[in-house]
Amino acid sequence: MKIYFSASISGGRDQAHLYPAIIEALEAKGKVLTAFLGDQGITQMGESEMTPEEIYRRDIDLITQCDMMVADVTVPSLGVGVEIAHAQQLGKPVLALFQPKEGRRLSAMIEGDPNVAVRKYYSIIEAREAIYEYFREHEIAE
Repeated sequence: MKIYFSASISGGRDQAHLYPAIIEALEAKGKVLTAFLGDQGITQMGESEMTPEEIYRRDIDLITQCDMMVADVTVPSLGVGVEIAHAQQLGKPVLALFQPKEGRRLSAMIEGDPNVAVRKYYSIIEAREAIYEYFREHEIAE
């Protein structure tokens, strides 16, 4: 199982402290192609050693290779939205994780999409449980 984990970079790294634990939970289910998103050294300015074109090509290639996508959509991100749309065009299942917070609302385009499984979480424990439950419900083999 190859998993593409998507999460905000340029849109904000507010949730970045949770990404390593989410990635760890996903690694229990398969190979996470984008484990580098858990690197706490990545700032909102992004990956400076690559051009935007290189990042785009890498990410599109990885989405093409993956079996499914898991996206943390708590922090609004245009890039994550593009990645979700691309995964859907390729027929990949998409799980979107969202941590509700005061003053923050999930995009209706994500929440209302019948092809995106949205799971809300309030703690990293609940995020892990949502991931494992999704895999069980969809009988996704590891």
